[in-house]
Amino acid sequence: MTQSNATTPADLNNEERRGQVALKAFFNITAEWGCSQADRQKLLGDIARSTLNNYAKLPAQRLNRDLMERISYIMGIYKALQILYPTRELAARWVHAPNSALPFNGVTALEFMKRGSILHLAETRRYLDAQRGW
Repeated sequence: MTQSNATTPADLNNEERRGQVALKAFFNITAEWGCSQADRQKLLGDIARSTLNNYAKLPAQRLNRDLMERISYIMGIYKALQILYPTRELAARWVHAPNSALPFNGVTALEFMKRGSILHLAETRRYLDAQRGW
């Protein structure tokens, strides 16, 4: 028996719903962090302003793998900060504070994450996981 790789309508609806939930989480997190529209564009891989504005409407839409991975890293970074800091305000402040630790080398975590590569998000997540003792 061969297995089909075809996407069923139910699968697509599930993927569209996941995309919508991921976008909602992204916009909530970045609002809490005080991110600008330009910050959000960079965090999502330097997407166009019109694309970001469309995403802000929270459509039920299948997101490509790169966007889902970026949002997943941002959600993991957010979770780690919630564990490390007693308040959301302190966690958000960390994102904007210059950091001399590796990999940041004196820039803020937000500036580091906005450098465009998904690797910068991954490095930030690894740094925070190490701080948590993971």
